[in-house]
Amino acid sequence: MKNEEMSQRIEDYAIIGDLHTAALVGRDGSIDWLCLPHFDSPACFARLLGHKNHGFWQIAPAGAPKSVLATRRWYRPDSLVLETEFDTPTGTVRVTDCMPNRDNHPHLVRSVEGVSGTVDMHMELVVRYDYGDVLPWATSNEGLTRLTAGPDSVALWHRVEIVGEDLKSVSDFPVTERQRYPFTLVWYPSHEEPPPPLDSWYAVHLTEAFWTEWALSCCYEGPYRDAVMRSLITLKALSYEPTGGIVAAATTSLPEALGGNRNWDYRYCWLRDATMTLEALMRGGYFNEAMSWRDWLLRAVAGDVSKLQIMYGAAGERRLDEWEASWLPGYENSTPVRIGNAASEQYQLDVYGEVMSALYSSARSQGVHSVAAWALQVQLIKFIEKGWTQPDDGIWEVRGPRRHFTHSKVMAWVAVDRAVRILEEFPELKGPIDKWRSLRDDIHAEVCEKGFNQDVGAFTQYYGSDQLDASILMMPLVGFLPASDARVVSTVEAVQRELMDHGFVLRYRTSDDGAVDGLTGREGAFLACSFWLVDCLHMIGREEEAVELFERLIALSNDLGLLSEEYDPLAGRMVGNFPQAFSHVSLINSAFRLTGKDPLTPVYDGTATAIDTRPGMTPVMRHFKRAGRGAVKRRSGAAR
Repeated sequence: MKNEEMSQRIEDYAIIGDLHTAALVGRDGSIDWLCLPHFDSPACFARLLGHKNHGFWQIAPAGAPKSVLATRRWYRPDSLVLETEFDTPTGTVRVTDCMPNRDNHPHLVRSVEGVSGTVDMHMELVVRYDYGDVLPWATSNEGLTRLTAGPDSVALWHRVEIVGEDLKSVSDFPVTERQRYPFTLVWYPSHEEPPPPLDSWYAVHLTEAFWTEWALSCCYEGPYRDAVMRSLITLKALSYEPTGGIVAAATTSLPEALGGNRNWDYRYCWLRDATMTLEALMRGGYFNEAMSWRDWLLRAVAGDVSKLQIMYGAAGERRLDEWEASWLPGYENSTPVRIGNAASEQYQLDVYGEVMSALYSSARSQGVHSVAAWALQVQLIKFIEKGWTQPDDGIWEVRGPRRHFTHSKVMAWVAVDRAVRILEEFPELKGPIDKWRSLRDDIHAEVCEKGFNQDVGAFTQYYGSDQLDASILMMPLVGFLPASDARVVSTVEAVQRELMDHGFVLRYRTSDDGAVDGLTGREGAFLACSFWLVDCLHMIGREEEAVELFERLIALSNDLGLLSEEYDPLAGRMVGNFPQAFSHVSLINSAFRLTGKDPLTPVYDGTATAIDTRPGMTPVMRHFKRAGRGAVKRRSGAAR
């Protein structure tokens, strides 16, 4: 296989999207990943996980990459409109890419514009439905190419001559200065007629206007604004507008180590991300999005709480059956390529704490708590009363034996703690507060007794273990112990000694025999864990170290400010699914903490002071009012 036929480095991709799905656009002008019509739909461009025959759409100078002298790319300020310029010996050309917010059908708009001189351009379109496995039937007439197979059709509207060649649609055309060629790809059900073409110029500018207006609500004021704003935009790009769900990433099976088998489908919504995502959105000034995520959470977990899943589809789907696309060779031969996620069937105790904490945080921000939500929370705590004593699969969804993971027990404590806090702060609600206070104390005492290893001088991965786990860094962040506690400080220092790899934090130490997590091989440094270390260092007073680590983490972002799930310090490359919501959420939260202007009043460590204590003003409302963004008005239901 020739290298140019395969996908690019993960950091060479950009994301564009329409709040229903997303595409990855390479530095070379090739769109190598696109699922239509939704995030978790089968991909029609799957070159990312294979080669050209699995689907892609490239528009670039003829003879690229050899004909290209230099490439530049950027997002239009505070937007998800991507521009890429190619310099060639004969001139410069710009390709503008975006996905307009849809009314009915998903559109992908690409505009080719001459900047200087004359550039010969080459376009190749290869559509392969069902993750590169299904070859469509192509028909063409002037200005329109249709590609249909089974229930799916895409139409390409264009103003160039397109011919069929080796089961692909190709075009060669020159572009001179100020000349513009628009291309619009639209998906539609195959039994319908294709939607009419969009005006590409207006589509691009309306898309830009949507994002720049949305960005105006950002409340962050500090030295890392560009990184925070790009992270918020990325988080919004990964949100599913109809329901408010936020998928973990736009991709599946990008490996945690190149050539390895730790490849998972992340196009779903994890309950574990709930609290930190909610807080990141509220910190950033996006109350509507935060409450949409909260409402998605309530709908998704409704029903039998004993059957709570760790993840759901973007619309709340429960069945996420896992299977392998055997015809795809995987990203840089990293197999298997997994579709769906069997971890959805695992028992993970910590998600109960995440759900309770997220609902508590949203109630505090509003100054009111839903009675209906409280009824669900009561059932969650009733389950925890017995469920907390059971071993589980842990935060990292290991495929090894169930254990009494320390982090899971801490989050069980969080669930009960937040229930107690709700009753203390909202006296109109009813519940057995004394019983729950006693349960909270029991869990706390057991974790301190069995989770802390005196010989290691740290809280360890599970009861009786001598192995460390970065999830323990969450202890002071969720309020289980204050940051000043000697056991917290010694645990943070142990993580720095034992889990740092070239200056970044591993989740835990893997083993070749699979004894730790049921899998073989190594993985990269999980970026969210490194941001947690930033938070812990800041909380224990080592602020210079915290800032230094934070700035090294930001420097890992690609040229567009995007982060993947992990970073491989040995290969010097991003690994894992991309872009990763959890990485960007953690960046946002750490940035606010480092600036000392965190709008969320301290729930846990008691170190900050309220800026505005007037009755009726919740912390987030005070934050919005100071920022002058009018977000309090939006909270009441006014349209954006």
